Parts: sequence; structure tokens; C-alpha cells
Amino acid sequence: MFETFGGFLIYLAILFLVPLWAQMRVKGTYQKYSQVASSSGMAGAEVARKILDDNGLYDVTVEPVKGKLTDHYDPRKKAVRLSEQNYYGNSVAGAAVAAHEVGHAIQDAEGYAFLRFRHALVPVASFGSNISFFLILAGIFMGATNMFLAGIIFMSAAVLFQVITLPVEFNASNRAMEQVVSVGVIRNEEERETKKVLNAAALTYVAAALVAVMELVRFILMFVAMNRD
Repeated sequence: MFETFGGFLIYLAILFLVPLWAQMRVKGTYQKYSQVASSSGMAGAEVARKILDDNGLYDVTVEPVKGKLTDHYDPRKKAVRLSEQNYYGNSVAGAAVAAHEVGHAIQDAEGYAFLRFRHALVPVASFGSNISFFLILAGIFMGATNMFLAGIIFMSAAVLFQVITLPVEFNASNRAMEQVVSVGVIRNEEERETKKVLNAAALTYVAAALVAVMELVRFILMFVAMNRD
């Protein structure tokens, strides 16, 4: 896959620096706009509750959770969980994050196809990510192409999960923007600031998917080379 040492270094740079850059970008953007109060003065919990109620999702709860940027939607418990800073705070960043997680709740209620597909992939992707490297390494050192191929197949399931996550997250962000504007949570220049927070968060998923695909391609090319030999 890499004809020169320089090419290998470029690959490593992409593999490690791109995710690091994405993480730094999202943390920096979040930190900046977590200091900017929204004009509505609504706390993240209020934003989430308002959007949920406006969409008829009265059975979905909004709960605080410890940690920073630990916000998520739990489809099993039908709960939007917001980190304490976002739950209690009234920042632009907090409103954006709260609306994004509610976006996932709306997807769940509507049976959004990509979300359902991602949920179905969870057990396979989890198992695949745990066992694939062991199978691939064993296949390389033992010269067992069948074991190597099995590792690639399991890795493919984990990579597919990463790729499917992209439309799920982008769709949730699009829904978030529509909702915060329609319910009056943000106004005027806050739309641009909210988009910055949502776009920065999306970069982490893009970076993760890019790295996952690159790793899969690398092992596929190694497998092809092994069979040629």
C-alpha cells in the first residue's frame, strides 16, 4: 500500500492527527460557545423539553448526566441525557447539543431508517471491533489467509457502523437547527454560532469514519498481497 517511507508517514499522520485535530476543534468550539448565553435564556433541559413536547414526544425524559460532552440519547430508556453543564446552563452550545440529542429522539420516534440500521448493527459491530484485530494479527503471523479474511469481514461490520453513523448524526444536526429556530430558542446571529457547534461535533464522526475506512482498505490490500505470494 505504501511505496515509499514518506507515503507511510503520511498515512500515519492521517491516522493519528486527523482524529486529534477533530477532537481539538470540537472542544475548542464548544468551550467558546459554552460561554455565550443564548438570547432565550433557556437552559439545555428546557430546550430539550420544549422541542420534545412540540413534537409530541411527552414520554421521552430529559435527564442530567455527569461528565463533559457526555450528552446522548438512550433509545432503550427513551431518555435524552445531557451533561450537567448543558442541562443546567443556558449557553448557545448547550442549546445546540440539547437540540441535537432531541434530533435523535425524533429520528427514533419516526423510525428513521439509518438509525434503525445502526441500532441493528450494534452487537455485530461491537463483536467485530473486539475480535477483528486478533484474527488479522493471527492470520498474518500464522500465514492463515482464512483467519485473516475472517478478521477483515468482522472489521467490515465495525467500519460499516462508523459509516452509517454519518447520515444519522448529520440528519440529527439538521433537525436540531430546524427545531431551535422554529421554537425560538435562538435568533439572528445565533444561528451561525449554533451551526459552528454542530459542524464541529460532526467532524469527530467524519474523522472516525475516515480512519476506519483507511484501516480496512490497508488490511484488504495486505490480504490481496498475501494471496499473491
